[in-house]
Amino acid sequence: MSRSTRAAGRRAAPRASRSRARSHRARTASKAIGLTLLSALVPGSGLLMGGRKKLGAFVLTISIGLLLIAAYVGLTHRDSVLALLVSPRQLLIATGAVVLLGAGWIWTVVASHKLLRPVSMTYTGRLAGSMFVGLLCFAIAVPTTVAAQTVMAQRDLVGSVFQSEGNSKSATRPKVNKSDPWAKIPRLNLLLLGADDGVGRTGVRTDTVIVASIDTKTGDTALISLSRNWMRMPFPQDSPLHKAYPDGFWDPNLGNVEQPEYYLDAMYENVPKAHPGILGQTDNEGADVVKLAASAALGLDIDYYMQVNLAGFRQIIDALGGITVNVNYRVPIGGDYGAGPGSNSEKKPSGYIEPGPEQKLDGYHALWFARGRYGLSDPSRQERQRCTIHALVSSANPQTLVTSYQQIAKAGKQLLRTDIPQDILAAFIQLALKVKNAKVTNIDLDKNKNFPTGKNPDYTAMQEIIQKAIAPKTNPVASTPSAKPTKKPTSSTTTKRPTTPPKPTATPGEAQNLNDACAYNPSQTGN
Repeated sequence: MSRSTRAAGRRAAPRASRSRARSHRARTASKAIGLTLLSALVPGSGLLMGGRKKLGAFVLTISIGLLLIAAYVGLTHRDSVLALLVSPRQLLIATGAVVLLGAGWIWTVVASHKLLRPVSMTYTGRLAGSMFVGLLCFAIAVPTTVAAQTVMAQRDLVGSVFQSEGNSKSATRPKVNKSDPWAKIPRLNLLLLGADDGVGRTGVRTDTVIVASIDTKTGDTALISLSRNWMRMPFPQDSPLHKAYPDGFWDPNLGNVEQPEYYLDAMYENVPKAHPGILGQTDNEGADVVKLAASAALGLDIDYYMQVNLAGFRQIIDALGGITVNVNYRVPIGGDYGAGPGSNSEKKPSGYIEPGPEQKLDGYHALWFARGRYGLSDPSRQERQRCTIHALVSSANPQTLVTSYQQIAKAGKQLLRTDIPQDILAAFIQLALKVKNAKVTNIDLDKNKNFPTGKNPDYTAMQEIIQKAIAPKTNPVASTPSAKPTKKPTSSTTTKRPTTPPKPTATPGEAQNLNDACAYNPSQTGN
């Protein structure tokens, strides 16, 4: 074979290779853009159409496999998903996985377009293709970045608010089976504290003290409000605080008078000041003090506390887009009587929230709806606080949580303080999902009978009301018919038409559904 013939053969081979490559390319720029879009929607398809069949099949298989695995795990292994959401280590791994998948997705789109675009393109066609690919990459990068930031925000929230059992100290937290926390707990009792440590306040007051008693099987929840001005709060007999205050938290030397420094809302700060370290090692002695006192007063074993900072509360309401409540009477914004622990000089309210049904309140007004008390009674404020919690739970829909989660998580870091261990957070989330769809009631402790003033509340009577309200409901047993025949009425007997029974009304001491308690009722006065 001559030298010229061999040279001609070498030159001919590349042309054949280029012609095979051209056979996979789109003939026009617009078709290439359309196929690139398809490759973004179905990762791997563009590589297949561009001639990289093995690589394209691999990417397509991985993409479909990940979707199927995600659907399977989400539908059948919800516990595993919840465990991931509350594990800082797994959340960090999830963040890396999200970034890696996003980067792989972008590479697939760019590589597919390079394989599919025509060899010969005008400047305009190349510019249009490049801009479209850039737009697709941007559309992938933005949600990937948001997803990664959201996962990291969740990790930051979990790590900041919830500590593992080994890394936190509590004098009152129970020991539980981490694999099944509610196995021996038919009712979980959670203490909710609203801490008033805002600007202009001296110290920390717990103006809001509510116990949520939750049925761990059904999620049905009973809310019990404790009045801020209760005195003589008892302590369990096995607690060292019982020795310090055998007759409850008050000073007998001052006599049977109102003692603001011995109110329930002053315990959080005053007891630790008077007896530092009396409960042993704890991260929040004030909260443990209130937990023990509320347990003894209500006759309930309180498991955990959740302390809410009011400034953070305002931020989280704004992050959720506000809450909707019924305002039955004018609620003051601000105002101070100038008496009691933490008070300033007396001043009038700066404004009012006017009455009206289904009012949408932002964080500022929602905070005062829950807090306002100038000229109003403590029971009316307690009811508004319960309604605020009810509205907050109802407003936390999936769409809002997804779109505003980073703001919610940021507010949550300032909002919450708790002794709930990180180890059982997954079980708590499952229980919270039950609570959202279950019945929430309020237990009326009968103020007129049991605590007309705060000086000497009848805690024993309150305990009886609570036990009756949360006792498991049993089906009534049918009565056995009497063996004796009833007498037939004589002609002289007159029959009376049955009277229509009166409509049931809420009576002191009964449990009332919060949907009814928080309904619009303009006849209420708040006094």
